[in-house]
Amino acid sequence: MNVAFQLLVVLSGPSGVGKDAVLAGLKRLRRPFHYAVTTTTRSRRQGEEDGVDYHFVSQERFQEMMERGELLEWAEVYGNWYGVPRQDVKQALERGLDVMVKVDVQGAATIKGIVPQALLIFVAPPSTEELQARLRQRESETTTDLKRRTETADEEMKQLPLFDYVVVNDMVDQAVAKIDAIITAEKCRANPRVVEL
Repeated sequence: MNVAFQLLVVLSGPSGVGKDAVLAGLKRLRRPFHYAVTTTTRSRRQGEEDGVDYHFVSQERFQEMMERGELLEWAEVYGNWYGVPRQDVKQALERGLDVMVKVDVQGAATIKGIVPQALLIFVAPPSTEELQARLRQRESETTTDLKRRTETADEEMKQLPLFDYVVVNDMVDQAVAKIDAIITAEKCRANPRVVEL
């Protein structure tokens, strides 16, 4: 009996919650995962690499990708576009790999509509105050941006019923361990999630 199946893990949460830090921690575990790289029109931040952190593209190229159906999901977030390349995810699943994607809450809802068996994990901040402090530490937001991101985070927290699991990112290593445990448990399900894309 062939019991192998692949997971499509969708990691989401408010801006500044530490999704990138959690993803980096998961990568250090060296699990056989494919980490889908999001395409974006936003400017590259210091230390980010094209094709590693994001695929940085022009507005025109992004529009072209949307029109051609090359994106699994896409959304405009704070004036920039973000999307998950469909073919990248599909090919990884076909190769027998579990796939991890990082999207905003709107993107998670879109993926859940397209792939109902996707595993959705919400990364939450310990508190609103802590989230604001993390956003300030990034030093990439204006006061107006900070206020808008905080208000958006409050709205995103209301979307928790959409998700399968919530992991509070109080300490990155603990959040990573919890997500790793969730994935292990999902791999042991008697009725596995069968992802079709």
